[in-house]
Parts: sequence; C-alpha cells; structure tokens
Amino acid sequence: MVVATAVVFLVSLLLGAVGIYVGARVIVGAKDFDHAIVTALLGAIVWAVFGALVGWIPLLGPLVALIAYIGVINWRYSTSWTAAAMIGILAWLTILIMLYVLAFLGITGFEAVGVPGA
Repeated sequence: MVVATAVVFLVSLLLGAVGIYVGARVIVGAKDFDHAIVTALLGAIVWAVFGALVGWIPLLGPLVALIAYIGVINWRYSTSWTAAAMIGILAWLTILIMLYVLAFLGITGFEAVGVPGA
C-alpha cells in the first residue's frame, strides 16, 4: 500500500511539474524541468498548508491558498505576479488536458500533485 501511494504521488507530481514546465516555458521561456519539479513540490506543500490553515473560510480561504501558490511560482521564476498567475493558469490547463486523456484511456483519475484543482 505504501509503495502504491508513493508511485501515485510521484506520477502526480511529475504531471504537475509538466504543467508548470509548459506554463513557464510559454510565459517566461524557462527550459529547466528540474526547476518545475521543485516548484510543483513546493507549490503543493504551500497549497496544503494554507488550505489547512484557512481553506475552511468560504471564498477567502481558497483565494489565500491560491495567492500563496502563485507566490511560490513568482518566487521560483523571479517574475511578475501577472506572469506567475499566467504560468499557473497554463499549468492548470495543461494538467486538465493530460488528465482528461489519461482518464479517457483508463490510466488515471483527475488529480495531480503540484497544481491546485487539477
């Protein structure tokens, strides 16, 4: 059971990293996939922490968690808040497309670590 959980976590993290990589590549021209993996991991941690602390507050909680997540992207890619938000949006869209295809093929469900809501 632990091995299966670890595999699901790693695959989800890699999917999240692909989304961030695509977003960062398109928006700021970043070419380092390792950087995207660390960003996805840190983003997932920050999202989980803020979600646990304030996520229960209607509307405000998820908004604060999202801003914190975008802050991680902003910090990791040394870019503007607007560019960081655009990277996040492209990451989310990329993950949705990948998860849709994988779910359609019966390989996985709709979830990925490192991209909120995906």
